[in-house]
Amino acid sequence: MIPFRVDFRPGISLYEQVVYAAKKAMISGQIRPGDPFPSVRVLSKELKINPNTAHKVVTHLMTAGMLESRPGIGTVVTVLPEARKIERTQLLGHEIEQLAVDAKKLGIPLNDVVASLTDHWKKLGGGGIRGQEAERGGPGKR
Repeated sequence: MIPFRVDFRPGISLYEQVVYAAKKAMISGQIRPGDPFPSVRVLSKELKINPNTAHKVVTHLMTAGMLESRPGIGTVVTVLPEARKIERTQLLGHEIEQLAVDAKKLGIPLNDVVASLTDHWKKLGGGGIRGQEAERGGPGKR
């Protein structure tokens, strides 16, 4: 079983989509350091992609330092440096763009989009914008 989800979209290479989904799972903590990563064979079979594509994905993630091969264990997720803010933000780039496009099509003002997002954020147990600034030590600090 693959420990992350890939929503294949036309127009983007399968390789890029699988790498993106794996990185997103690692950076978000869905897959943790030390967790086993699927083999090339499992990736290929479960995602119904060419084994060469699956191999390219694993090789890319290993070269990027996100996976390592451990003798007798297999390929595992490495301890990642804390994701920088820009990396975390880029993970949602497509979804944020889609939200902006849909909101503009529906004529929803930006303030209403932000208010709605804030409400959903709070429902999931997150603080408001001010709470996020306090967690980072003030506006714009990390």
